[in-house]
Amino acid sequence: MFLHLGQEVAVIAILGFDLARSGASLWLLLAPLCVIAGLRALAHNRRDRRRLVSARLESRLLPGHSPGRARSRVLLAGAGALFMGLALLGPVRGFTLREVERKGVDIVLCVDTSRSMLVKDLDSEASRLKLAQRQILLLLDSLAGDRVALLAFSGDVREVAPLTRDKDALRWFLGTLGPEDNRRGGTDLGLALEHALDLFDGRTGAHEAIVLLTDGEDLEGRGLDMAREAAERGIRVYVVGMGSEAGGKIPDGQRGFVKDSRGQEVVSKLDGSTLRAIAEATGGVYLSARTPLALERIHERHISQLEGQAYQRGKEKIPHDRFQWPLALALACMFIEVGLRDRKEKLPVDGRGTSNGGRA
Repeated sequence: MFLHLGQEVAVIAILGFDLARSGASLWLLLAPLCVIAGLRALAHNRRDRRRLVSARLESRLLPGHSPGRARSRVLLAGAGALFMGLALLGPVRGFTLREVERKGVDIVLCVDTSRSMLVKDLDSEASRLKLAQRQILLLLDSLAGDRVALLAFSGDVREVAPLTRDKDALRWFLGTLGPEDNRRGGTDLGLALEHALDLFDGRTGAHEAIVLLTDGEDLEGRGLDMAREAAERGIRVYVVGMGSEAGGKIPDGQRGFVKDSRGQEVVSKLDGSTLRAIAEATGGVYLSARTPLALERIHERHISQLEGQAYQRGKEKIPHDRFQWPLALALACMFIEVGLRDRKEKLPVDGRGTSNGGRA
């Protein structure tokens, strides 16, 4: 009675339509379900009538009853459900060409991978580094056309990923970050900013931004100088401070903690004042990692507001969704089904006891 679901979709394609929402194809199953339920109900009603009235007396005791009309109502309900499902699929036919220009911002994420980032002072279950990785993953989910590069730094800097829009690659590289790859200990914020600036084209800072995720212990003291150089190029630095003012002990990679030359366990604390000075020197923003969704907030309120550079120009096809056509047919089927009665209209009877239109 009804075509297979895949065949119905194929018929739509043959008729010259594409589907804007092919994932809604399961709604087409409502049509056969409506018909099956309706026919079962008719069979149940027929059995009930047979218990009360024999087939020979049915026409006399139930005048005007029309099984054909009842079946037609079921089929109309099924057809209405079918057309409603087709409307949900979004049949598309024809398109309009529209000029489009897509813009994006170049963002360099500088992630501190020094051993102090293994401190668990923000979360008892996750280190500063793990929390920074989570912040970046949430950021990547919200990006559209922006390019992102990934730098890992401690006393040295490693280019983990160049500027790219490949989010899957960035997610994979992000999961590989750790202090075991550091060639030099300590934290050099100035060197991280210097390498980040080298990744930009140098033309303008209107579509460029640097993000630092670090605990702020700038052991080399060059961070503020490089921030001023970034400001001269019009590039803003945004900083997320990973850590707390109380700080925490640094794991030594075994079962103890890092100790200083006097044998005392080293406590790493967030240096928020240094990080705030770096951000403000460039017109950027500093937020502590304790701020909910700190990196996403920085992107939404600041980085996404940058001018951006065009990375794609051309014409885009805007398809014409013709859902109105099957929707109109569905409504027509429903109105006809509601107006169609199971009983035929009783003909008026004249004074001689016969219906009009019958013989005297």
